[in-house]
Amino acid sequence: MKRLLFILFSFVFIPSFSQKILSEKERAAVVDEILEDRMTNLLPKLMRKAGIDMWIIIGREYNEDPVMKTMLPSVWLSARRRTIMVFMDKGEKEGVERLAIARYDVGNLLKGEWDLNTNPDQWDALVKLIKERDPKKIGLNFSKYYAHADGLTFTEHSEFLKKLPSEYHSKIISASDLAVNWLETRTEREMVIYQQICKISHEIIAEAFSDKVIQPGVTTTDDVVWWMRQKVTDLGLETWFHPTVDVQRYDPENFDHLRTFSKRPEKQVIMPGDLLHCDFGITYLRLNTDQQQHAYILKPSETKIPDHLVKAFAQGNRLQECLTENFKAGKTGNEILADALAQSKKEGINGTIYTHPIGNHGHAAGPTIGMWDNQGKTIGPGDYPLNPNTAYSIELNAAVQIPEWKKTVRIMLEEDGFFDEKGNFRYIDGRQKEIYMIPR
Repeated sequence: MKRLLFILFSFVFIPSFSQKILSEKERAAVVDEILEDRMTNLLPKLMRKAGIDMWIIIGREYNEDPVMKTMLPSVWLSARRRTIMVFMDKGEKEGVERLAIARYDVGNLLKGEWDLNTNPDQWDALVKLIKERDPKKIGLNFSKYYAHADGLTFTEHSEFLKKLPSEYHSKIISASDLAVNWLETRTEREMVIYQQICKISHEIIAEAFSDKVIQPGVTTTDDVVWWMRQKVTDLGLETWFHPTVDVQRYDPENFDHLRTFSKRPEKQVIMPGDLLHCDFGITYLRLNTDQQQHAYILKPSETKIPDHLVKAFAQGNRLQECLTENFKAGKTGNEILADALAQSKKEGINGTIYTHPIGNHGHAAGPTIGMWDNQGKTIGPGDYPLNPNTAYSIELNAAVQIPEWKKTVRIMLEEDGFFDEKGNFRYIDGRQKEIYMIPR
Protein backbone atom coordinates (compact mmCIF):
# COMPACT_ATOMS: atom_id res chain seq x y z
CA MET A 1 0.00 0.00 0.00
CA LYS A 2 2.83 2.38 0.92
CA ARG A 3 4.51 1.68 -2.42
CA LEU A 4 1.26 2.29 -4.34
CA LEU A 5 0.65 5.62 -2.59
CA PHE A 6 4.21 6.72 -3.36
CA ILE A 7 3.85 5.90 -7.06
CA LEU A 8 0.49 7.70 -7.28
CA PHE A 9 1.97 10.78 -5.59
CA SER A 10 4.90 10.87 -7.95
CA PHE A 11 2.61 10.66 -10.97
CA VAL A 12 0.36 13.58 -10.03
CA PHE A 13 3.12 15.94 -8.93
CA ILE A 14 3.34 18.63 -11.63
CA PRO A 15 5.94 21.37 -11.02
CA SER A 16 6.24 24.57 -13.01
CA PHE A 17 8.49 24.39 -16.05
CA SER A 18 10.69 27.26 -17.19
CA GLN A 19 9.47 26.91 -20.79
CA LYS A 20 5.86 27.46 -21.81
CA ILE A 21 4.25 24.48 -23.54
CA LEU A 22 2.29 25.90 -26.46
CA SER A 23 -1.33 25.09 -27.20
CA GLU A 24 -2.12 23.04 -30.29
CA LYS A 25 -3.20 26.19 -32.14
CA GLU A 26 0.00 28.01 -31.19
CA ARG A 27 2.10 25.03 -32.22
CA ALA A 28 0.42 24.90 -35.62
CA ALA A 29 1.22 28.55 -36.27
CA VAL A 30 4.89 28.08 -35.33
CA VAL A 31 5.24 24.92 -37.47
CA ASP A 32 3.73 26.63 -40.52
CA GLU A 33 5.81 29.79 -40.13
CA ILE A 34 9.03 27.77 -39.85
CA LEU A 35 8.08 25.63 -42.85
CA GLU A 36 7.32 28.68 -44.99
CA ASP A 37 10.68 30.18 -44.05
CA ARG A 38 12.51 26.95 -44.85
CA MET A 39 10.83 26.57 -48.24
CA THR A 40 11.33 30.20 -49.20
CA ASN A 41 14.86 30.82 -47.97
CA LEU A 42 16.54 27.43 -47.45
CA LEU A 43 15.19 25.14 -50.16
CA PRO A 44 16.49 27.18 -53.16
CA LYS A 45 20.04 27.11 -51.75
CA LEU A 46 19.92 23.37 -51.16
CA MET A 47 18.55 22.58 -54.62
CA ARG A 48 21.29 24.64 -56.29
CA LYS A 49 23.94 23.02 -54.11
CA ALA A 50 22.69 19.58 -55.22
CA GLY A 51 22.41 20.60 -58.88
CA ILE A 52 18.75 19.59 -59.05
CA ASP A 53 16.33 22.01 -60.70
CA MET A 54 13.22 19.81 -60.28
CA TRP A 55 12.57 17.80 -57.12
CA ILE A 56 9.58 15.47 -57.18
CA ILE A 57 8.35 13.89 -53.94
CA ILE A 58 5.60 11.27 -54.18
CA GLY A 59 3.72 9.74 -51.27
CA ARG A 60 0.45 8.07 -50.50
CA GLU A 61 -1.82 8.51 -47.52
CA TYR A 62 -0.37 6.74 -44.44
CA ASN A 63 2.73 5.69 -46.36
CA GLU A 64 4.32 9.08 -46.79
CA ASP A 65 7.86 9.75 -47.89
CA PRO A 66 9.82 10.77 -44.72
CA VAL A 67 10.77 14.07 -46.37
CA MET A 68 7.17 14.73 -47.37
CA LYS A 69 6.11 14.32 -43.74
CA THR A 70 8.35 17.27 -42.81
CA MET A 71 6.82 19.40 -45.58
CA LEU A 72 3.14 18.91 -44.77
CA PRO A 73 1.36 21.88 -43.18
CA SER A 74 0.43 21.59 -39.52
CA VAL A 75 -3.21 20.68 -40.19
CA TRP A 76 -2.25 17.88 -42.58
CA LEU A 77 -1.56 14.91 -40.34
CA SER A 78 -0.97 12.74 -43.40
CA ALA A 79 -0.91 13.01 -47.19
CA ARG A 80 -4.26 13.01 -49.03
CA ARG A 81 -4.69 9.95 -51.25
CA ARG A 82 -1.63 10.22 -53.54
CA THR A 83 0.13 13.54 -53.03
CA ILE A 84 2.84 14.64 -55.45
CA MET A 85 5.01 17.62 -54.56
CA VAL A 86 7.01 19.34 -57.29
CA PHE A 87 9.68 21.95 -56.61
CA MET A 88 11.02 23.72 -59.71
CA ASP A 89 14.00 26.04 -59.36
CA LYS A 90 13.45 28.91 -61.81
CA GLY A 91 16.63 30.75 -60.88
CA GLU A 92 17.76 33.44 -58.45
CA LYS A 93 15.21 36.00 -59.62
CA GLU A 94 12.04 33.88 -59.62
CA GLY A 95 13.03 31.39 -56.93
CA VAL A 96 11.55 27.92 -56.45
CA GLU A 97 8.07 27.26 -57.80
CA ARG A 98 6.10 25.02 -55.41
CA LEU A 99 3.36 22.92 -56.91
CA ALA A 100 1.22 19.94 -55.92
CA ILE A 101 -0.19 17.45 -58.38
CA ALA A 102 -3.18 17.00 -56.13
CA ARG A 103 -6.86 17.85 -56.10
CA TYR A 104 -6.25 20.92 -53.95
CA ASP A 105 -3.56 23.19 -52.57
CA VAL A 106 -1.31 21.79 -49.85
CA GLY A 107 -2.18 24.45 -47.31
CA ASN A 108 -0.61 27.77 -48.28
CA LEU A 109 2.69 26.09 -49.14
CA LEU A 110 2.08 24.40 -52.51
CA LYS A 111 -0.37 25.40 -55.20
CA GLY A 112 -2.58 22.63 -56.57
CA GLU A 113 -1.81 22.00 -60.25
CA TRP A 114 -4.10 19.19 -61.31
CA ASP A 115 -6.98 20.00 -63.64
CA LEU A 116 -9.11 16.85 -63.70
CA ASN A 117 -11.02 18.10 -66.75
CA THR A 118 -7.84 18.32 -68.81
CA ASN A 119 -5.93 15.39 -67.27
CA PRO A 120 -8.14 12.90 -65.42
CA ASP A 121 -5.07 10.75 -64.73
CA GLN A 122 -2.78 12.15 -62.01
CA TRP A 123 0.37 10.79 -63.70
CA ASP A 124 -0.58 12.50 -66.96
CA ALA A 125 -0.90 15.78 -65.08
CA LEU A 126 2.59 15.31 -63.65
CA VAL A 127 4.08 14.47 -67.05
CA LYS A 128 2.38 17.52 -68.57
CA LEU A 129 4.02 19.72 -65.95
CA ILE A 130 7.45 18.14 -66.53
CA LYS A 131 7.18 18.75 -70.27
CA GLU A 132 6.18 22.36 -69.72
CA ARG A 133 9.04 23.09 -67.29
CA ASP A 134 11.61 20.91 -69.13
CA PRO A 135 14.03 20.43 -66.19
CA LYS A 136 17.71 19.53 -66.64
CA LYS A 137 17.79 17.21 -63.62
CA ILE A 138 14.84 15.49 -61.95
CA GLY A 139 15.56 14.46 -58.37
CA LEU A 140 13.66 11.51 -56.89
CA ASN A 141 13.93 10.20 -53.34
CA PHE A 142 15.77 6.90 -53.63
CA SER A 143 18.90 6.15 -51.62
CA LYS A 144 21.03 3.12 -50.81
CA TYR A 145 22.24 4.34 -47.42
CA TYR A 146 19.57 6.68 -46.02
CA ALA A 147 16.08 5.42 -45.22
CA HIS A 148 15.08 9.07 -44.74
CA ALA A 149 15.90 9.74 -48.42
CA ASP A 150 14.49 6.46 -49.78
CA GLY A 151 10.81 7.29 -49.55
CA LEU A 152 9.78 6.64 -53.14
CA THR A 153 8.06 3.27 -53.04
CA PHE A 154 8.50 0.56 -55.68
CA THR A 155 4.95 0.93 -56.96
CA GLU A 156 5.05 4.72 -57.24
CA HIS A 157 8.44 4.60 -58.94
CA SER A 158 7.22 1.98 -61.43
CA GLU A 159 3.99 3.83 -62.23
CA PHE A 160 5.83 7.10 -62.73
CA LEU A 161 8.41 5.63 -65.12
CA LYS A 162 5.68 3.95 -67.17
CA LYS A 163 4.10 7.35 -67.80
CA LEU A 164 7.28 9.42 -68.16
CA PRO A 165 8.48 9.73 -71.78
CA SER A 166 11.75 7.87 -72.33
CA GLU A 167 13.67 11.03 -73.24
CA TYR A 168 13.27 12.22 -69.64
CA HIS A 169 14.51 8.99 -68.01
CA SER A 170 18.16 10.02 -68.40
CA LYS A 171 17.45 13.20 -66.44
CA ILE A 172 16.45 11.29 -63.30
CA ILE A 173 18.99 11.25 -60.48
CA SER A 174 18.92 10.37 -56.78
CA ALA A 175 17.94 13.29 -54.58
CA SER A 176 19.56 11.59 -51.58
CA ASP A 177 22.01 14.39 -50.75
CA LEU A 178 19.32 17.04 -51.25
CA ALA A 179 16.87 15.16 -49.02
CA VAL A 180 19.49 14.63 -46.31
CA ASN A 181 20.57 18.26 -46.51
CA TRP A 182 16.93 19.40 -46.19
CA LEU A 183 16.40 17.21 -43.14
CA GLU A 184 19.68 18.01 -41.37
CA THR A 185 19.85 21.79 -41.85
CA ARG A 186 18.41 23.94 -39.07
CA THR A 187 17.40 27.59 -39.47
CA GLU A 188 18.07 30.42 -37.04
CA ARG A 189 14.52 30.39 -35.69
CA GLU A 190 14.51 26.62 -35.28
CA MET A 191 17.63 26.84 -33.15
CA VAL A 192 16.04 29.40 -30.83
CA ILE A 193 13.13 27.00 -30.35
CA TYR A 194 15.41 23.96 -30.12
CA GLN A 195 17.11 25.37 -27.03
CA GLN A 196 13.71 25.59 -25.32
CA ILE A 197 12.83 22.02 -26.31
CA CYS A 198 16.14 20.69 -24.98
CA LYS A 199 15.57 22.58 -21.74
CA ILE A 200 12.15 20.98 -21.28
CA SER A 201 13.72 17.57 -21.80
CA HIS A 202 16.51 18.37 -19.32
CA GLU A 203 13.99 19.53 -16.73
CA ILE A 204 12.03 16.29 -17.00
CA ILE A 205 15.22 14.31 -16.37
CA ALA A 206 16.15 16.56 -13.45
CA GLU A 207 12.78 15.95 -11.80
CA ALA A 208 12.90 12.22 -12.52
CA PHE A 209 16.34 12.08 -10.90
CA SER A 210 15.20 13.71 -7.65
CA ASP A 211 13.62 12.70 -4.36
CA LYS A 212 10.29 13.94 -5.73
CA VAL A 213 10.18 10.76 -7.79
CA ILE A 214 12.75 8.36 -6.31
CA GLN A 215 12.41 6.84 -2.85
CA PRO A 216 15.43 4.55 -2.33
CA GLY A 217 14.47 1.01 -1.37
CA VAL A 218 10.98 1.46 -2.83
CA THR A 219 11.18 2.94 -6.33
CA THR A 220 12.31 0.70 -9.19
CA THR A 221 14.05 1.70 -12.39
CA ASP A 222 10.85 0.76 -14.23
CA ASP A 223 8.84 3.15 -12.00
CA VAL A 224 11.08 6.00 -13.11
CA VAL A 225 10.75 5.00 -16.76
CA TRP A 226 6.97 5.08 -16.59
CA TRP A 227 7.00 8.30 -14.59
CA MET A 228 8.92 9.88 -17.47
CA ARG A 229 6.49 8.51 -20.06
CA GLN A 230 3.52 9.79 -18.06
CA LYS A 231 5.15 13.18 -17.53
CA VAL A 232 5.62 13.63 -21.26
CA THR A 233 1.97 12.73 -21.87
CA ASP A 234 0.74 15.05 -19.11
CA LEU A 235 2.64 17.94 -20.70
CA GLY A 236 0.94 17.27 -24.03
CA LEU A 237 4.19 16.15 -25.64
CA GLU A 238 5.43 12.91 -27.20
CA THR A 239 8.50 10.73 -26.91
CA TRP A 240 10.04 9.06 -29.95
CA PHE A 241 11.35 6.05 -28.00
CA HIS A 242 10.61 4.31 -24.75
CA PRO A 243 13.07 5.63 -22.10
CA THR A 244 15.51 3.43 -20.20
CA VAL A 245 16.80 3.72 -16.65
CA ASP A 246 19.52 1.40 -15.38
CA VAL A 247 21.83 0.97 -12.40
CA GLN A 248 25.53 0.44 -11.79
CA ARG A 249 26.56 -0.38 -8.23
CA TYR A 250 29.17 -1.99 -6.01
CA ASP A 251 28.46 -5.66 -6.61
CA PRO A 252 30.11 -8.64 -8.35
CA GLU A 253 28.17 -8.16 -11.60
CA ASN A 254 29.82 -6.54 -14.59
CA PHE A 255 27.78 -3.88 -16.37
CA ASP A 256 27.44 -4.39 -20.11
CA HIS A 257 26.45 -1.11 -21.75
CA LEU A 258 25.48 -2.99 -24.92
CA ARG A 259 22.37 -4.29 -23.18
CA THR A 260 20.94 -0.76 -23.33
CA PHE A 261 20.83 -1.20 -27.11
CA SER A 262 20.28 -4.92 -27.67
CA LYS A 263 18.22 -5.85 -24.60
CA ARG A 264 16.33 -3.68 -22.18
CA PRO A 265 17.75 -3.62 -18.62
CA GLU A 266 15.76 -5.62 -16.10
CA LYS A 267 13.74 -3.82 -13.44
CA GLN A 268 15.78 -3.11 -10.29
CA VAL A 269 14.95 -1.55 -6.93
CA ILE A 270 16.97 1.65 -6.56
CA MET A 271 19.22 1.59 -3.49
CA PRO A 272 21.66 3.95 -1.71
CA GLY A 273 25.06 3.86 -3.42
CA ASP A 274 23.57 3.30 -6.89
CA LEU A 275 24.76 5.18 -9.97
CA LEU A 276 21.69 5.72 -12.12
CA HIS A 277 21.64 6.33 -15.86
CA CYS A 278 18.78 7.30 -18.16
CA ASP A 279 18.26 7.53 -21.91
CA PHE A 280 15.40 9.89 -22.73
CA GLY A 281 14.05 12.08 -25.52
CA ILE A 282 10.96 14.06 -26.50
CA THR A 283 9.30 15.26 -29.70
CA TYR A 284 7.91 18.79 -29.86
CA LEU A 285 7.32 21.20 -32.75
CA ARG A 286 8.65 18.53 -35.13
CA LEU A 287 12.06 18.43 -33.43
CA ASN A 288 13.50 15.71 -31.21
CA THR A 289 15.84 15.50 -28.23
CA ASP A 290 18.03 12.59 -27.13
CA GLN A 291 19.79 12.82 -23.76
CA GLN A 292 21.57 10.52 -21.32
CA GLN A 293 22.45 11.63 -17.81
CA HIS A 294 23.50 10.21 -14.43
CA ALA A 295 22.39 10.45 -10.81
CA TYR A 296 23.79 9.01 -7.56
CA ILE A 297 21.86 7.88 -4.47
CA LEU A 298 23.69 8.98 -1.33
CA LYS A 299 24.43 6.39 1.31
CA PRO A 300 23.50 7.20 4.97
CA SER A 301 27.13 8.10 5.73
CA GLU A 302 27.58 10.31 2.65
CA THR A 303 27.01 14.03 2.11
CA LYS A 304 28.52 14.21 -1.36
CA ILE A 305 29.17 12.04 -4.40
CA PRO A 306 32.26 9.83 -3.93
CA ASP A 307 35.43 11.21 -5.52
CA HIS A 308 35.98 8.10 -7.63
CA LEU A 309 32.66 8.66 -9.39
CA VAL A 310 33.31 12.39 -9.78
CA LYS A 311 36.64 11.63 -11.46
CA ALA A 312 35.05 8.96 -13.65
CA PHE A 313 32.37 11.41 -14.76
CA ALA A 314 35.05 13.95 -15.66
CA GLN A 315 36.49 11.39 -18.09
CA GLY A 316 33.10 11.20 -19.79
CA ASN A 317 33.02 14.97 -20.14
CA ARG A 318 36.55 14.96 -21.55
CA LEU A 319 35.60 12.29 -24.09
CA GLN A 320 32.82 14.62 -25.27
CA GLU A 321 35.44 17.31 -25.82
CA CYS A 322 37.75 14.93 -27.69
CA LEU A 323 34.89 14.36 -30.10
CA THR A 324 33.55 17.89 -30.58
CA GLU A 325 37.05 19.40 -30.87
CA ASN A 326 37.35 17.35 -34.06
CA PHE A 327 34.20 18.79 -35.64
CA LYS A 328 35.38 20.47 -38.84
CA ALA A 329 33.18 21.28 -41.83
CA GLY A 330 33.79 18.87 -44.69
CA LYS A 331 35.23 16.08 -42.55
CA THR A 332 33.31 12.84 -42.84
CA GLY A 333 31.76 11.06 -39.90
CA ASN A 334 34.36 8.30 -40.24
CA GLU A 335 37.22 10.82 -40.16
CA ILE A 336 35.82 12.59 -37.09
CA LEU A 337 35.39 9.26 -35.30
CA ALA A 338 38.93 8.07 -36.05
CA ASP A 339 40.50 11.37 -34.95
CA ALA A 340 38.41 11.55 -31.77
CA LEU A 341 39.22 7.97 -30.76
CA ALA A 342 42.92 8.54 -31.42
CA GLN A 343 42.88 11.68 -29.28
CA SER A 344 41.01 10.04 -26.40
CA LYS A 345 43.32 7.02 -26.47
CA LYS A 346 46.33 9.33 -26.32
CA GLU A 347 44.82 10.89 -23.18
CA GLY A 348 44.26 7.49 -21.59
CA ILE A 349 40.47 7.46 -21.98
CA ASN A 350 38.84 4.16 -22.89
CA GLY A 351 36.05 5.58 -25.00
CA THR A 352 33.32 4.32 -27.31
CA ILE A 353 31.61 6.84 -29.61
CA TYR A 354 28.25 6.39 -31.35
CA THR A 355 27.07 9.90 -32.18
CA HIS A 356 24.24 10.61 -34.61
CA PRO A 357 22.47 13.59 -36.20
CA ILE A 358 19.21 14.74 -34.64
CA GLY A 359 16.38 16.98 -35.80
CA ASN A 360 13.15 16.02 -37.55
CA HIS A 361 13.98 12.43 -36.59
CA GLY A 362 15.62 11.10 -33.45
CA HIS A 363 18.17 9.07 -35.36
CA ALA A 364 18.31 11.63 -38.11
CA ALA A 365 19.90 12.07 -41.53
CA GLY A 366 23.51 13.22 -41.80
CA PRO A 367 26.98 11.90 -40.94
CA THR A 368 27.15 8.83 -38.71
CA ILE A 369 30.02 9.21 -36.22
CA GLY A 370 30.54 5.68 -34.96
CA MET A 371 28.02 3.03 -33.95
CA TRP A 372 27.65 1.20 -30.64
CA ASP A 373 28.49 -2.07 -32.42
CA ASN A 374 31.08 -0.65 -34.84
CA GLN A 375 33.98 1.62 -33.88
CA GLY A 376 35.48 1.44 -37.37
CA LYS A 377 34.23 2.87 -40.64
CA THR A 378 30.52 2.97 -41.37
CA ILE A 379 30.10 2.65 -45.13
CA GLY A 380 27.67 5.20 -46.56
CA PRO A 381 26.41 7.45 -43.74
CA GLY A 382 29.90 7.49 -42.21
CA ASP A 383 31.28 8.85 -45.48
CA TYR A 384 28.85 11.80 -45.46
CA PRO A 385 30.48 15.16 -44.60
CA LEU A 386 29.82 17.43 -41.66
CA ASN A 387 27.80 20.41 -42.88
CA PRO A 388 27.17 23.73 -41.10
CA ASN A 389 23.91 24.50 -39.30
CA THR A 390 23.34 20.89 -38.29
CA ALA A 391 22.49 19.26 -34.95
CA TYR A 392 23.86 16.12 -33.28
CA SER A 393 23.33 13.92 -30.26
CA ILE A 394 26.82 13.63 -28.80
CA GLU A 395 26.45 10.03 -27.64
CA LEU A 396 29.32 8.03 -26.15
CA ASN A 397 30.66 6.32 -23.06
CA ALA A 398 33.92 6.23 -21.12
CA ALA A 399 34.85 2.95 -19.43
CA VAL A 400 36.58 3.75 -16.13
CA GLN A 401 38.14 1.28 -13.72
CA ILE A 402 36.88 1.98 -10.17
CA PRO A 403 39.19 0.30 -7.59
CA GLU A 404 36.69 0.98 -4.80
CA TRP A 405 34.09 -1.07 -6.68
CA LYS A 406 36.64 -3.57 -8.08
CA LYS A 407 35.05 -3.18 -11.54
CA THR A 408 34.70 -0.97 -14.59
CA VAL A 409 31.98 1.68 -14.65
CA ARG A 410 30.55 3.11 -17.85
CA ILE A 411 29.89 6.85 -17.89
CA MET A 412 27.28 6.98 -20.63
CA LEU A 413 26.51 10.49 -21.81
CA GLU A 414 24.38 11.99 -24.53
CA GLU A 415 23.66 15.66 -25.13
CA ASP A 416 22.25 17.56 -28.10
CA GLY A 417 24.58 20.02 -29.81
CA PHE A 418 24.79 22.33 -32.81
CA PHE A 419 27.52 22.93 -35.39
CA ASP A 420 27.06 26.46 -36.74
CA GLU A 421 27.93 28.15 -40.02
CA LYS A 422 31.14 29.58 -38.55
CA GLY A 423 32.43 26.12 -37.68
CA ASN A 424 31.75 26.38 -33.95
CA PHE A 425 30.14 23.66 -31.87
CA ARG A 426 27.93 24.33 -28.85
CA TYR A 427 25.55 22.34 -26.72
CA ILE A 428 22.01 23.49 -27.42
CA ASP A 429 21.05 23.68 -23.74
CA GLY A 430 24.37 22.93 -22.10
CA ARG A 431 25.52 19.51 -20.89
CA GLN A 432 25.63 17.66 -17.60
CA LYS A 433 28.91 18.38 -15.83
CA GLU A 434 27.98 17.05 -12.39
CA ILE A 435 26.13 13.91 -11.37
CA TYR A 436 22.69 14.55 -9.88
CA MET A 437 22.74 13.88 -6.14
CA ILE A 438 19.65 12.22 -4.64
CA PRO A 439 19.35 12.06 -0.85
CA ARG A 440 18.81 8.64 0.70
